[in-house]
Formats: sequence, C-alpha cells, structure tokens
Amino acid sequence: MTQAERDRLVALKKAKKKLITQKQAADELGITERHVRRLLRELKRRGDKVVAHGLRGLPSNRRISADTKQEAISILSYPVYRGFGPTLAAEYLAKKHDIDVSRETLRQWMMDAKLWRARKQRVEKVHEWRPRRSRIGELVQWDTSDHDWLEGRGDEMLLINMIDDATSRWFAHFVKSDSTGENMNHLEQYVKMYGRPLGYYTDKASLFQTAVKTKRDGSRKGKDRQELPPTQIGRALQELGIPWIAAHSPQAKGRVERGFSTAQDRLVKGMRVAGVTTLEAANHYLETDFLPWVNATLAVAPANPDDAHRPLEKHHDLAAILSHVEKRRVNNDYTFPLDAKTYRIARQDVCAGLRGSYIRVEQRRDGSVAARFGDRYLRVERCDQRPKATPAKPAKTKASKPASKRSAWLDTFDLKKSPKIWQATRESGRKREIL
Repeated sequence: MTQAERDRLVALKKAKKKLITQKQAADELGITERHVRRLLRELKRRGDKVVAHGLRGLPSNRRISADTKQEAISILSYPVYRGFGPTLAAEYLAKKHDIDVSRETLRQWMMDAKLWRARKQRVEKVHEWRPRRSRIGELVQWDTSDHDWLEGRGDEMLLINMIDDATSRWFAHFVKSDSTGENMNHLEQYVKMYGRPLGYYTDKASLFQTAVKTKRDGSRKGKDRQELPPTQIGRALQELGIPWIAAHSPQAKGRVERGFSTAQDRLVKGMRVAGVTTLEAANHYLETDFLPWVNATLAVAPANPDDAHRPLEKHHDLAAILSHVEKRRVNNDYTFPLDAKTYRIARQDVCAGLRGSYIRVEQRRDGSVAARFGDRYLRVERCDQRPKATPAKPAKTKASKPASKRSAWLDTFDLKKSPKIWQATRESGRKREIL
C-alpha cells in the first residue's frame, strides 16, 4: 500500500467514526460525497483494501499469451539470432514471424530467458558535439571499416562509407581492398549521383595524405613540415575542386564512426539471417535492404533545404581525373618509360618542343594508357624494350714478330783470346787514317 493510499484510508476511517463529515472527507480526498458513501460501504465489506485498485495483482486483459512468449523465446534462441538486442529482435519478430511485441516487453522476456543482460547505466564524460552543417553536401565524412562482416562465411571485405554531415545520409559499398582504385570508384559513383560536395572530411591515412619521411626512432616534432606532393586521391580532389579536410582524431569524425558501430551490429546480423556469403550478395543486401532502412530511419532533415552539391562541368573528365597520373620525360626517339615498359608516341602527333619535355601520363582504371602534352592528347603505343647496348670488342692488334735466333758466331768467341779494347780502338783508328 502506498503512502497516498494510507492517507485516503485515514480520511475514510475518520468519516466512518463521525470525526469529520462526509463533505469534509470528500474535500480532503478530492472526490464527491457520493463516492465517499460508496467507499464507506466497501470499507465494511472489503476492509482496508478498498483504497487499492480492484485489478491490482490480477493479470492484464491485454497480456500476451504464454504460447506467444514461448514461441518468441524459441525463435530468438536460434544461432542465427545470436547477439540480437531487444530493439532489433522486436523488428525481426514482427517482420519475419508476425509476432508483434514491444521492445520493453521483449526485453523482460529475454532477460528472464538469459538471452539478454541489462547494461549498467554509467555517466560518461560530457562532450559538446559539433553542430551539423546546415545544407546537404556542405561536408561529407569518408572512411573505411575492416570489420569481419561475413563472420567467416566468405572472403574478407571492407565497407567504404560516405555520410553527409547535415542529414546522416549513407552512401556505402563493400569492396575487396582499401586501395586507391576502389576508393576512386566509390568517389566516381558519388559525384555522378549527387554532384561535387563542398568538402570531404577524412582521417590522415596514406590514401589522402603523403606521409613525412623520418629516420628510424626519429620524431617529427619541432621540424618544419615541407610541402609534399599530393596523393592520387588528393590530386583528383584538387582537379574536381573539392577541398580535403583532415580529422585529427576518430572522435572528430564521430558521425561516420558511430555509423560503422551501427553497421557492425545490425548489418552483420541482417546478413547472417539472409545467408549472405559473397561480396556480390553483400552489396545486394546493402543496397536493397540496409541502406533504405538507414536513410529512412536514421537520416534527418537538413536545417536548410538548399542542396550545396555542385554539378560536374564539361571539363571534368572523370576517366582522366580518377586515374593514376605521373610525369614522364620524352626521350630523343620520342619514347618514354612507364612501369618497366617503353611507349612510343605516334609519328603524326610529334610536334615542336615535345622532345625532352615532360608529359602527363594517365594509367586509366580500365588498363589503358593516355599521354597528354599541354591540352592535347597524344596517341601512344607500347613498343618492345630497347636492346641493351653491348660493350665494344677490343680492336685486334697485329701479332709481334717472333724473336730472331741467336747468332752462331758467339759460340766460338773467346773473350780471353780476343784483343783488348784499347788495341781494337787503335786498330780501328789506324784503319781510318789509311782510308
């Protein structure tokens, strides 16, 4: 019995003992005198229980039957519904099994059946959120999640997601790898569907920012950050006229991070129930089931109905912009190297100033190669690798003549019997005088 019911009982007993009139009791209880007389009659018959509601302790007339409760608990005990919370479980019971039950009732059932454990309420640190942008397309958060989306039923895959900051609208796609090509494909699909946003908000991954090279165990603090060339995605965003904004922490781009948290719960369980095992089936479920639910349930209306997206212009060649671009120097024979291959410029496209100049080489996503000199594209073809220069052979020298044989007269020459040098000199002088 509550305190209010005890107070009502005291007033009724005073009226019964004639300590106060029935009118005074009615004024104190806030009821009519007729109702006071009715309660006094019930007080004689039922006693103190007259102040309590007559249905207290009795089952509700709107109570769900025990068979329905047992059926719901049996369904949620299947392995496919492992980890489902009361809210998600209530949605699936209504959609797939025609069991309409509120999430709070289902929460009590699941707690009684040990299928759900209530979380302790805790006060977290209060963080003032950044206000949303006012228009759709002013800022789009872009990130990738490498969660185990198929729970081991298939190959590993990643989810690339772009969430509009003003509306929380999703634009997501499953891919095989977090590569530059896959992100460029996703960017192309977005700008073709909605246009060019006023800015992209991402983390500082190497896809968007060139990392500063430092020595091992070195620090970047206190050093002037040198201007580094942009990455391929950074260059593409510059050519599309879309500013890139770097987030300094995961909390800074919390909208896309919380979106991944929702997907890692609901999307994983939804694909488990649908029996998804391949990348193609995952994208089909994402586009036909999950994204419509997200954009209809979690998305909000922008403060300003104006669309900030800008259309693509005629000079925005997506095939050229969203490609791998490098600069190459034209050789004297009008060839240039690319990925250990040699390409030759067509003779009819050779022009003045081309030899020795740098050209823009685009490796398209379809595998083709395009070269541009200034504003004009050149026709190129792959040629065989030039043969390596062989070292020149040394010139043949004439063979030296063999040494002549030693004279035989030396064999009979006797140094002791031969004349002295002075004698030979004198004899030689005498001969000259005779001559």
